[in-house]
Amino acid sequence: MTMDLIFWRHAEAEDWTEGCDDLQRSLTARGEKQAKRMASWLDRQLPDGTRIICSPARRCEQTALALGRKYKLRSELAPDTTAEAMLGAAGWPNGKSVVLMIGHQPSVGQAISLLLGLKHDSCPVRKGALWWIRSRERDGDVQTVVVTVQSPELL
Repeated sequence: MTMDLIFWRHAEAEDWTEGCDDLQRSLTARGEKQAKRMASWLDRQLPDGTRIICSPARRCEQTALALGRKYKLRSELAPDTTAEAMLGAAGWPNGKSVVLMIGHQPSVGQAISLLLGLKHDSCPVRKGALWWIRSRERDGDVQTVVVTVQSPELL
């Protein structure tokens, strides 16, 4: 059984300021370009039937909109979530489809770190970047492998 899980951190957003609603922060002009660049690459790679779930934060939804595919907002991907809640929302590792999750640091980095068994509890993930991870079975062992890591600056 194989499952692909793609973590996409939202692109560059406006800075948080005292008193602003964190969920309403928008992408910057640079962030919109990052999202479009990554979405263009991703759209060519994603199989039909990919399930896309997104944080309810405006900056994540704007990142998702760049892809031009249907998605669902999930509170399990909100800024204050945990790695375990994210993985649960995706159905990891027993899901039957490719799942693309659009979310935030540090939870995206925490989930990646958990899946890969890294010694730090979180790994850095650049704004607009994605990590594509696969769970597969080989000779009775379940393995987690990195398919690719992409950042919008290199596309």
